[in-house]
Amino acid sequence: MRLGNLFRRPRAALAAGVVPALVLALACLSGAAGRAATAAGSFRLPAIRHVWVIELENEGYPQSFGKPAADPYLARTLPGEGALLRNYFAIGHASADNYIAQVSGQAPDVATQLDCPVWLPFAGHVVISPYHQLLGAGCVFPASVPTLGNQLSAAGLSWKAYLEDMGNDPARDRTVNTAQGPACGHPATWGIDHTRNAERGDQYAVRHEGFMFFKAVTGNQAFCDAHLLSFRPLLSGLSAAGTTPAFSWITPNMCDDGHDAPCATGARGGLAQADAFLRAWVPRITASPAYRDGGLIMITFDEGSTKAACCGESSGLSSSHPNTPFPGGLGGAGGGDVGMVLLSPFIRPGTVSTADYNHYSMLRTIEDIFGLSHLGDAAMAAVRPFGADVFTAP
Repeated sequence: MRLGNLFRRPRAALAAGVVPALVLALACLSGAAGRAATAAGSFRLPAIRHVWVIELENEGYPQSFGKPAADPYLARTLPGEGALLRNYFAIGHASADNYIAQVSGQAPDVATQLDCPVWLPFAGHVVISPYHQLLGAGCVFPASVPTLGNQLSAAGLSWKAYLEDMGNDPARDRTVNTAQGPACGHPATWGIDHTRNAERGDQYAVRHEGFMFFKAVTGNQAFCDAHLLSFRPLLSGLSAAGTTPAFSWITPNMCDDGHDAPCATGARGGLAQADAFLRAWVPRITASPAYRDGGLIMITFDEGSTKAACCGESSGLSSSHPNTPFPGGLGGAGGGDVGMVLLSPFIRPGTVSTADYNHYSMLRTIEDIFGLSHLGDAAMAAVRPFGADVFTAP
């Protein structure tokens, strides 16, 4: 499949036909707009200009939001300031398969379900319809499989992934030093992932960031160095709307994301550590000019404590997940209910949604915000983008 077809934006396609059809378009504009509004239930996404995703680790909704004594800032304070999605589901039951799904729409395979201890490449390049799933098994996707980052770049939009601790010990992650600091740290193809266990001075885990698995990103060193960064440029980038990317992915280290308990540093870890991380960083983002000018923060977990699923995910091989009969692991359809908190000037504080969403819904929403086509399983009819139940403020 040609990348150009995947990257083509609906607005660009529309613009190409405006000039030769100008008179007809003007004559039909009112009726067409009315039909479109009716088809969409009269809901239109607000003018969001900057999106941040903050990903935490390994807690289901009952553990994180159901026991606020463990993480009061996440479980009570932030939902009171934004929206809580009570029925938001993960895709699989490892780290790699969820992070990959979130940035590409590619479903789990047997290698990503094992968290890719060795970075095996896909042997083939067969993509099956209708959801453009790469057939086979592997951890390193060929350059023909695009990510959200590739879509954003093709549309002329800025994006960065900020990865805490990446590059602290270059021997672990093979980082490259750039003017922005360490960048693009990942194992070599066929190489062992040496970041699976944290060190005292370096708790970065490459499997906790999805873009690294794609040659469409890492296959071009300059492109990768420009987009996959450590935390060093994160705070300075928030100083002005013009220096803040349109899309930012934020991955805390294995202590701050709640993965380890206790941490390699001796810190307590777990939900309490993740809560402290959010308490330190979320106010910095919400105080930034970019957030005040149409910002949206999404905070969720990679996987939960059950194998429950929603939104078209099911057991058995299918066109949406052709490489494993159980996307959620043995006998499971999904990665469990993890919940999500969203903050935005376009969300009324205290909003609660009980609609079914999953990681593909998050990807689809981001694509809709920026006028991009839907990658992989984000295109499934059962996958809904966040709607009027979430964006509740005028």
